[in-house]
Amino acid sequence: MDGGTAARAPCHNGEVPPRFLKLSDVQEILNISSPQAYALVRTGDLPAIQVGGRGQWRVEETQLEAYIERQYAATREQAKERETR
Repeated sequence: MDGGTAARAPCHNGEVPPRFLKLSDVQEILNISSPQAYALVRTGDLPAIQVGGRGQWRVEETQLEAYIERQYAATREQAKERETR
């Protein structure tokens, strides 16, 4: 992962896709509730930053993808543990 420092290629309409997602986007992508999304960032499970005067949470797209990969790995590990019982 490059931490978002690499040049971001324009999408099909010529606009650069956003680097950061709103928590509402995270909720939709993960199909979770608002409290669940807030809990993920508050606990640090999903790294996020607060921006603006109201401290709106933003999640870098690469961080969300890394979180998803960690969850897949954890699920695989749990499945292996169940098989060995």
